[in-house]
Amino acid sequence: MIKISHLNHFYGEKKIIALESWEVKQGEQWILVGNSGSGKTTLLHILAGLLVPSQKASILEINQQSIQMLSGAKLDKFRAKNIGLIFQKAHLIPTLNVIQNLLLVYFLAGIKQDKKHCKEVLAQVNLQGFEQYYPEQLSVGQAHRVAIARAVLLSPSIILADEPSAGLDDDNTTQIIQLLKSQTQQYNASLLIATHDNRIKQAFEKKLCL
Repeated sequence: MIKISHLNHFYGEKKIIALESWEVKQGEQWILVGNSGSGKTTLLHILAGLLVPSQKASILEINQQSIQMLSGAKLDKFRAKNIGLIFQKAHLIPTLNVIQNLLLVYFLAGIKQDKKHCKEVLAQVNLQGFEQYYPEQLSVGQAHRVAIARAVLLSPSIILADEPSAGLDDDNTTQIIQLLKSQTQQYNASLLIATHDNRIKQAFEKKLCL
């Protein structure tokens, strides 16, 4: 599913990531832990193909595909079909309503839009009836749930979440954890969460310390 060897990444002369070997199997759920500045978000961005490792000898494979060999439109399509991304903020398009934000995923992946499936996924995250709401009308917790729906919409094999509990109270954090676990299990996807939140750390067994 994910294979990493000899991954080193620098910001200037400072080494941020030094990961000799790491493998994530299909369906596994991991959290990435470490102090601020330890490279958790950077590693997620590298896995998503949003950032290129600074050391050329690094080996990074997702679904037996070396993502360093992809660029431009090919990388965008591979990401859209294989990787679900959840950032600290929902990053919903403010001028689009909830259903339109989800339909945009199909457009970016070059796939025929499926409004019925969008509604089904919204129901899975307990947002049925919110299709016509705009981002400004959503609570922080609801916006996070839309982001999860968007991430799993195309049944990705990997879901990457960066501090998904940021700004959430205990109840919303519990809901987000349960949704991430249930959605990844439903699609047999691998889940990687970067976090420093003890509420999330306690909910997962597999940990990569950076």
